[in-house]
This record gives sequence, structure tokens and C-alpha cells, in this order.
Amino acid sequence: MIEPSSIDLNLLSVFQEVYRERQISAAARRLGLTQSAVSNALARLRRTFGDELFVRTAYGMQPTPLAQQMAEPIGAAMAQVALALSQRSRFDPATGARRFTLAMTDVGEVYFMPVLIERCRTVAPNVEIASLRANGLTLKDDMETGRVDLAIGAFEDVSEALYHRALFRQPFVSMFRKDHPLAKGKVDLERFVATPHLIVDAAQSPYDRINGLLEKAGVTAGARFRVPHFTAVPYIVSTSELVVTVPQKLAESAASPFGLKWIEPPLALPALQTNVFWHRRFNHDPGIQWLRGLIADVFAE
Repeated sequence: MIEPSSIDLNLLSVFQEVYRERQISAAARRLGLTQSAVSNALARLRRTFGDELFVRTAYGMQPTPLAQQMAEPIGAAMAQVALALSQRSRFDPATGARRFTLAMTDVGEVYFMPVLIERCRTVAPNVEIASLRANGLTLKDDMETGRVDLAIGAFEDVSEALYHRALFRQPFVSMFRKDHPLAKGKVDLERFVATPHLIVDAAQSPYDRINGLLEKAGVTAGARFRVPHFTAVPYIVSTSELVVTVPQKLAESAASPFGLKWIEPPLALPALQTNVFWHRRFNHDPGIQWLRGLIADVFAE
């Protein structure tokens, strides 16, 4: 058994950054060290644990099974140390300077980012917000390592290591041009299915389930046009005869600037539950506590 007293905390910081960045050079930059110093620290860690810990591959320094097993408890311990050392400091949004990275979908960026940017401009002038495309397959790892601070979306089957708070539920609606034929008269299922549709081929749950229901109703059988994301949807349907089924908040945002209208589709589709997620490692991080509170205040219904 390795005694904690035999481990230099600086070595654990190196472990964290190499695990986070998967590159010696990037870890060195974040730590303010030379690459040789990081390599030497990694060599000491390998001797201590009797394991390679990180193996150089075409995709960077990939962790061994032991390193993956160690990553979360080491990260949690280091977070507690950092918290203990900063007990006297609290994050003050009016003066604090910090960069937060949020993971979300493209439709999430359309809805959340403009509001967050404007709110931070007034209450947190030195805070930076960066978004990146959420990937359900790597979300836990990205949040565990700190590459992502918060995730916002309708993610399902997430790791138990991620905490969450509900923001809102929204239905799916069908959107089209204001002068589209469906804008007049009753829209029953037969008429709905007979209309040309644009399909958003979002493979991740829960959007894949929605597409499955559209397919079961016969909507996708004759669909000739598909896109992988929601961002281009308003541009396409505003200049065509196509109908598209999207989350209601996207339809609300796009309706006025693109001259669109939306209706409840004539088939039963489940509502979309949107949450904000964070990793339990950072549950007590003052900055992340502030940001998730801000998101809840602005967007929770």
C-alpha cells in the first residue's frame, strides 16, 4: 500500500493535468513547467505506482486502466485541497475573472448563449463563457477532468457522478413558413404525413426517439432532405415547402426573425426535459455554484 505521506502533491497535479490534456506539452503550459519537468514528474509517478499510467499513442497520452481508476478519486481529493486552501475566498461575479466552459447542443447554444452573454455583461463583466458541442459519450470524462464546467441539455443515461438540476420541459412542435399550406385549416395526421418534411438526423437520445416516432407515423418514409443539426433548420424551412419538427423553444426563437409559424403536430411526442449538469467533484466550487445558480435563476421554470 502506498502511504499518502510518500506522495508529493505536485506530482498529483501533474497527473491531473496530463489526464486532462492528454499531452505533455499542454500539461506543462497549464502548470507553468517545462516539458522535461512534467516528463520527470511522470517518471516518478510511474515508479511509485509501478504502472505506465499514460501511454503515448497517435491520439495523445492515453491513460492506462489504473490511471482511469485513479483519476476521479485523485481529482476529488485535489478539489477538496483547493477548497480548503480557499475557504476565505468566495467567488464575486462583480470582480471575479474566470473562464467557464459549457457543453451543450447546437440548439442549446441558440437558446442559452445570447441570454447568458447579456447577463454576464451586466453582472459579471470579467467572466468568460465558452461553449463546446456536447458529446454524450465523453461527457462524464470531460466534466470529471474539468474540461467542461457545466452541461446544459436533455442528456439521458448520464453517469451517477453527475449531479443535475431540472430547468424546464418543452414539447416538440412542427415549424414551417407563415404562408405554408399547413398554416390554413385543420392539420390532421394524413395531411401532416403527406407534406414534405425536413428531418434532423440527431443520433443521440432523446432526439433519436423522436425520429423513431416520426418514422412510425410515416413521416420520414418520403423525406428527401436531412441535416445533422438544428442550427440550419430555420434557414431551410423559411425558403422552402418543408416542415420540420423541433423543440418548442427553438421554434419560439426562430419564428419572428425567419417569418415562421409552428403548430402542435397531430401525433403524440414526448416532452423534452432540459437540465443543468455538473460533476460531483466540483459540487462545492464557488464559481460553479454561482454559475449554476445564475442559470437556474434565468432559465428554470
